[in-house]
Amino acid sequence: QVQLVESGGGLVQPGGSLRLSCAASGSIVSINEMGWYRQGSGRERELVAGITVDGRTEYADSVKGRCTISRDNAKNTVYLQMVSLKPEDTAVYYCNSWPPGPWGQGTQVTVSS
Repeated sequence: QVQLVESGGGLVQPGGSLRLSCAASGSIVSINEMGWYRQGSGRERELVAGITVDGRTEYADSVKGRCTISRDNAKNTVYLQMVSLKPEDTAVYYCNSWPPGPWGQGTQVTVSS
């Protein structure tokens, strides 16, 4: 079972940017789709962005145009570049396959002035 470790979160002001990284303990080349998910306080976990092994992407409407997901299969890493962050983007962000396997610790993103 591949383990996933998320990093790159933090406190950022509205309008700011962050780049999240997800490092896998093993190869992700056999995982067709990887995704970034988030769970805000009192909310259900939701899929934010997904990327297939051949690079096709999809985004939730709430982040479309503000987030870019990418994957480096050689480095077994998935990224989420986020710009123009809003307070409603505050959440714990997780990466996982689609459909998801066991969850990691996630990385906290807080957007606040």
